[in-house]
Amino acid sequence: MSSVQLTASSIAVPARGLASFEGLRPSSVKLSSVGTTPNQRSFRSFVVKAATVVAPKYTSLKPLGDRVLVKIKTVEEKTDGGILLPTTAQSKPQSGEVVAVGEGKSIGKNKVGISVKTGAQVVYSKYAGTELEFSGSNHLILKEDDIVGLLETDDIKDLKPLNDRVFIKIAEAEEKTAGGLLLTEATKEKPSIGTVIAVGPGPLDEEGNRKALPMAPGNTVLYSKYAGNDFKGNDGTNYIALRATDVMAVLS
Repeated sequence: MSSVQLTASSIAVPARGLASFEGLRPSSVKLSSVGTTPNQRSFRSFVVKAATVVAPKYTSLKPLGDRVLVKIKTVEEKTDGGILLPTTAQSKPQSGEVVAVGEGKSIGKNKVGISVKTGAQVVYSKYAGTELEFSGSNHLILKEDDIVGLLETDDIKDLKPLNDRVFIKIAEAEEKTAGGLLLTEATKEKPSIGTVIAVGPGPLDEEGNRKALPMAPGNTVLYSKYAGNDFKGNDGTNYIALRATDVMAVLS
């Protein structure tokens, strides 16, 4: 009994309905067989295309509807002290530059355009959108509602929230128990109280008008413990950006 490996040229199978994502990076699969038969035929290997890599022949990508194309900020590969970070220790970036926007969406009889412009530096939800490689760089295509806010400086403290987002400075965790025992980082209770730094213009109603949020900068609020996206300022201060519906109460 002999072993025969049967391979041939690849067959490109384009995905239907994905005209903007043709020519994706292929990965071939080889078929092998044990034993021979009198009328042995050759088989062609299949090519499976992943919808995450746009072929170099495409020079533009136009988002549709309320979607936005963002060029992802490069991941930090070293610490401030120069220590090389392994891939598993590199924090996933949550910011980037808007490079293309869709035409907007319809709310009732009104057409609402995209509120962010190309060139804007934005912060987006950690698990939002679909990543893709385009023009040699990593991009993210996501809905406008997944954009948390505009970043006009290099410090997250200056974040300008969009839509129904609220930007909060988190209260510091207690360093000691009521009895005076010093708490370690692992045993400190994550606080769910903070001070509102900035609020978005509010969500859109059924007629396309903005509805103001029921809180303002300076308010001390209680928010849902596991909501939102956490950020750290250049000075080490902790912040969180979340939806107004995740704020449970205003404290006074």
